[in-house]
Amino acid sequence: MASTTPNKAILLLEDGTTIYGHSFGKKGIATGEICFNTGMTGYQEVFTDPSYYGQVLIMNNAHIGNYGVKDVDVESGGVKVKAIIGRNLEEKFSRFMAGGSLHEYLEEQNIVAIDCVDTRALVAHIRTKGAMNCIVSSDELDVDVLKKKLKEVPSMDGLELASVVSTADTYELGDPNSKVKIAVLDFGVKKNILNCLVERGAHVKVYNAKTDFATLQEFNPSGYFISNGPGDPAPMDYAVKTVKQILETGKPLFGICLGHQLLALANDIPTFKMHHGHRGLNHPVKNIITGKSEITTQNHGFGVDPEAVKANKNIEITHVNLNDNSIEGIRMKNKKAFSVQYHPEATPGPHDSRYLFDQFIEMIHS
Repeated sequence: MASTTPNKAILLLEDGTTIYGHSFGKKGIATGEICFNTGMTGYQEVFTDPSYYGQVLIMNNAHIGNYGVKDVDVESGGVKVKAIIGRNLEEKFSRFMAGGSLHEYLEEQNIVAIDCVDTRALVAHIRTKGAMNCIVSSDELDVDVLKKKLKEVPSMDGLELASVVSTADTYELGDPNSKVKIAVLDFGVKKNILNCLVERGAHVKVYNAKTDFATLQEFNPSGYFISNGPGDPAPMDYAVKTVKQILETGKPLFGICLGHQLLALANDIPTFKMHHGHRGLNHPVKNIITGKSEITTQNHGFGVDPEAVKANKNIEITHVNLNDNSIEGIRMKNKKAFSVQYHPEATPGPHDSRYLFDQFIEMIHS
C-alpha cells in the first residue's frame, strides 16, 4: 500500500516548465512525449493501448482510479504508457468486482506516476505550446540532472515504434472453419479490435508488423486489416510496401489509426505531426457519405495531409473531424480499401462507429 506520507515527485517539460507533485505507482524516472486524454472513464483500457507506447499521459479528469482495476479491462498484455500524470490518482476504489487498486497495479507494471498536479492548467499549456518531451521522476529531484536526462530523449517525430509493440508470434482467433479469413498486420493492435472482427464470424490470423506479403498470402485471406499503433508512420517503408502489395490483390482492406496513415502513404499521401494530437472518447466526426455525426474515440498524434488527399483522384474523403476539419476517414475509388483515423471499437467510448466493422465484413462477402 502507498505510504500515508506521499513521496515528492517532479514533472519537467522540454520547455523548462517544472511542476511538483506526489509520487504514485512505482518510484523511479520515466521519459517520453507528453500528451493528454479527456476521458472520464476507461483509464485501464487507455493505459494498456499500445498506441500510447513512448508517451507520458495526462489524464484530464479530476479523479482516476476510483473504480480500481480488473484483469479483463485491458487492450494488451500490459501498460504501454511510459508514465501517468493526474490530479487525483485514487488508491481507494468502489467497484466490488475490481481486483485491486490503481496504485498496486502501476507498481506491478513498473509505471511511474505523479499526482496532485493541476492537470487542466497543464493541458491548457500543452494545447498552446504543443506536444513535447518530458520527464517524470520520484527518484531524482535535482532539476539540473533531470534536464540533462531529458535532452537525451528522442523526438517522436521520425520515431518508428510499431515494430517494438507488435506480436513476436503469429496467433489465430475465431472459428477456423469460417469463410471469412482476415490477415491482421499488428502494429500495436488492441484486443477489442480483434474481438469486433471475431464477433462478426471472422477467422483472424495476427502477424508481426514486419511480416512479408508472401507469408500473408499463405493464409489465403479474404481480407486484410491494418492496425493501429504508436510512433511516426513516415519511416515505416516496410509497412507501406506491404500495404501496396495488398492493394494490388484487389482484396478488401480496412485500416484504423496508424493503418489509416499507412493506407494514405501507400497512395503517396504524406503524413504530418499534429500540434498536440487527438486523444479521448468524445470527439465529434461527420460521415460525409451519410451526413450523420458520430462521437468517437481517438488516439493519434499524426495525421494525413488534407491537401494531398483532396488532390488524389483515387481517394475519396469519407469522414472529417468537426472540431478542426482534419481528415478522419478515406476510401479508394478503384479498390476495396478504406480506413479511419479514429477507433471504432471504442474501448473505452461510445459505439457509434462499430458499423465500420460490419461494412468491412460486407465488403468481403460482396
